[in-house]
Amino acid sequence: MQRRYSQYTVEQLQQEVAELTEKAQKAEQMGMVNEYAVHQRKIVMAKSYMKNPREYRRGQVYEIDGSPSELFEIDYMNGVFAWGTRKSKQGEVVNDEEALPIALLTERVE
Repeated sequence: MQRRYSQYTVEQLQQEVAELTEKAQKAEQMGMVNEYAVHQRKIVMAKSYMKNPREYRRGQVYEIDGSPSELFEIDYMNGVFAWGTRKSKQGEVVNDEEALPIALLTERVE
């Protein structure tokens, strides 16, 4: 039976990230694009469970890992997901409401 990441210890999550990283590298080398993408998403989720969701608050603005031209403003938190609005760095709304795992949010912008 598969356990949920919320039931893992930090050490178990770190081990999971290491194993998934290895699997992702192998999939990439073999040209298995879909499998690589699945492992990358799992890595992001595992890393999200290693962060403290209480450190993320409504109104905070972050850059999005992998989307350097976009920002994300948090409206509310639900577990390890931040719900909010994706905006361009010029302030134009790109996506009204979406949820991102908190591991994708980097470099808080005030």
